[in-house]
Amino acid sequence: MSDAAASPSRDVLFALYERMLLIRRTEERLRDENKAGNLPGAVHLYIGEEAIATGVCAHLRDSDMITSTHRGHGHYLAKGGDLKAMMAEIWAKRTGICKGMGGSMHVADFSKGILGANGIVGAGFAIATGAAYSAMLAKQGRVVADFFGDGASNQGTFMESLNVASLWKLPLVFVCEHNRFSEFSPASTVTSGEIVDRARAFRIPSHVVDGNDVVAVWRAAKDAIDRARGGGGPTFIEAHSYRIQGHLEAEDLFLGGQRYRESGEIEEWKGRCPVARTRKQLESDVARLQEVEARVAGQVDAAVRFAQTSEPADPELALSLMFAEQGSH
Repeated sequence: MSDAAASPSRDVLFALYERMLLIRRTEERLRDENKAGNLPGAVHLYIGEEAIATGVCAHLRDSDMITSTHRGHGHYLAKGGDLKAMMAEIWAKRTGICKGMGGSMHVADFSKGILGANGIVGAGFAIATGAAYSAMLAKQGRVVADFFGDGASNQGTFMESLNVASLWKLPLVFVCEHNRFSEFSPASTVTSGEIVDRARAFRIPSHVVDGNDVVAVWRAAKDAIDRARGGGGPTFIEAHSYRIQGHLEAEDLFLGGQRYRESGEIEEWKGRCPVARTRKQLESDVARLQEVEARVAGQVDAAVRFAQTSEPADPELALSLMFAEQGSH
């Protein structure tokens, strides 16, 4: 297939830009609210990696499923999760997507196929593999996308999941978001070899793409998802990007002034911004861009107001959410 045949239309590119911009503006607002001391817990932001979730989820249906990570806001929004409900969850309000009991690292919405962000590194592998096995048995053409970072690829369940997915030809797309860091450790200090080679060892078709190019991700994801939906089995996508923010906000408070990367490196990657890169392709349509940008700004402001004015989470829910049949005791 030629690049032209596999390229998104201009309307699709605008939709991709709008979704990336929504993720970016949401994360920037959370960054600022965290700095102002307005959030009840820590947040791990997706700034710089928006093209990956957006490019993949553009091909997924509500009935398809994803598994996410501790850096999961972008996946949640790219898959169509409700922004107001996510913000309320982060603010620990009862109107949150998990009634305020899960917080930033555990946003989920089964109605949208969002099986959940996860505070345990690499926990999505087994969940995604099980979901893909269920989808295969159901024979309804459902697909699962498993998002994970380069650090998670060193978990043992990664190899187990690759093996099972390949052996049983599961409708599963592995999406490695290679952002160059495992928390505070550069990938070169903790990961040997090329991650994609691990998938190739199991004879899984693989793509290595520029994760800051939403069209490149969109193309690779289309190929992978079409293949999975048609019964062709799993595909591995390694998308190279960069985590602009820290591992989590306010990390300076416990790093004690130590640094694990240089500011020059961060600035260099800011120059490769996936949102700005996509906007440049659309800059001839100024009025439409302004309309999109105003709409996104309004959505983020409305979501924050909703979160701030919602009722706090009910701690008594722990009795029914954590322990079976304990709500009446």
